[in-house]
Amino acid sequence: MKKLIFFLGTVLFCVGVSLHYSSAQAAHPPFWDEIQHFRHEDSLQLPPRHAILFIGSSSFRKWTDMPQYFPHHTVINRGFGGSTLPDVIRYAQYIIFPYAPKQIVIYCGDNDAASSSEITADSILNRFKTLYFLIRKHLPGTEVTYVSIKPSPSREQFFPVMQLANWKIHQFLKKQHHTSFVDVWHLMLDDQGQPVKSLFGPDMLHMNKTGYEIWAKAIKPDLMKDKR
Repeated sequence: MKKLIFFLGTVLFCVGVSLHYSSAQAAHPPFWDEIQHFRHEDSLQLPPRHAILFIGSSSFRKWTDMPQYFPHHTVINRGFGGSTLPDVIRYAQYIIFPYAPKQIVIYCGDNDAASSSEITADSILNRFKTLYFLIRKHLPGTEVTYVSIKPSPSREQFFPVMQLANWKIHQFLKKQHHTSFVDVWHLMLDDQGQPVKSLFGPDMLHMNKTGYEIWAKAIKPDLMKDKR
């Protein structure tokens, strides 16, 4: 009987520990571990201030050789996970403000459109506005550049929302100071207005080297020059 009680007590203890661990894991918001990795890197060596900061989703995260495309600029890449605009807003205190960047290049909105059928172009615009005004509050003189949502073949069903969101964000930025809009959408379409599949990897979502070369060429003219 004593052995049975001891056994049951051990089982309950293990279950309790497991539940506590699971709840602790669940308490962290999405992409928490990636952000903590960035913070650890920054604690070892903080990137230079007044650089050009790239933030957003996996299209930037997977651009691992980004500095090679912009050799005449000091760039920091803080793309993470399959992030949405609310995710970038959530972690702005960790991956934007500490660097005091002179320019912020944003690629985000792609995952927002694909996250739910209830997400509209206005939803994405309003999320972007929230991020934009948050940046303006803390970094009023920083240049803000938005890279348009790209036409990934795997997300063709969301193209109407994406196209309209691109247009609305572009119109909004036209009325703001120290901003620019980089249109990569049309650069990735063929003569029939269809996505050029050869610019994408096997998942038809993320780009290959040729796709990034197109992006680099489009983004370069809008990057602020380093002071020499």
